[in-house]
Amino acid sequence: MSRLKRILKVSAILLSVVFVMGFILPGQVHVERKIRINAQPQQIYPLISNFKQWERWSPWADIDPNAEFSVVGWGRKQTIYWSSDDPRVGQGSQAFVSLDRPKHIETYLDLGAQGTANVSFDLTPSDDATEVTWAFDTDVRAGVPIYLKPLSTYLGFTLDSMIGKDYEQGLNNLQELLRRLDK
Repeated sequence: MSRLKRILKVSAILLSVVFVMGFILPGQVHVERKIRINAQPQQIYPLISNFKQWERWSPWADIDPNAEFSVVGWGRKQTIYWSSDDPRVGQGSQAFVSLDRPKHIETYLDLGAQGTANVSFDLTPSDDATEVTWAFDTDVRAGVPIYLKPLSTYLGFTLDSMIGKDYEQGLNNLQELLRRLDK
């Protein structure tokens, strides 16, 4: 019986440590992917600074052909809304926050109950090409009930592997689109 008590005590201590560490570890998550595209920033910028163009290269555009998309506004006041029954697409909105032609774009991403994030693109010219950096920043504990904050913290460690592959696919799609447009 004392062995069982010892196991339960050690288990309780370990669970407590894991729970407390969920508050101590950083809640900020940064995901970033880069690609070098053989095009000038002026050629790339129109494809990422207008949500009506995103369907042409977005990694999520082909997942659910029944998804509903609507784009409202223009320029910095432009917002895209979407709704899908497919959980890989889900529901949400994304709005431009800053447009600095032709080198930087910032957006605010709202995924409802899944949280919010700041998303950015940086276009850095390099010889005859441009380095495109697509970044995602969020606080995984924001808006989460206190008892779920540790779980959110640990789930935040998986975001890079989940979002990163989509960002890589999107950047590759953007590169391929520019190759086709250049022909």
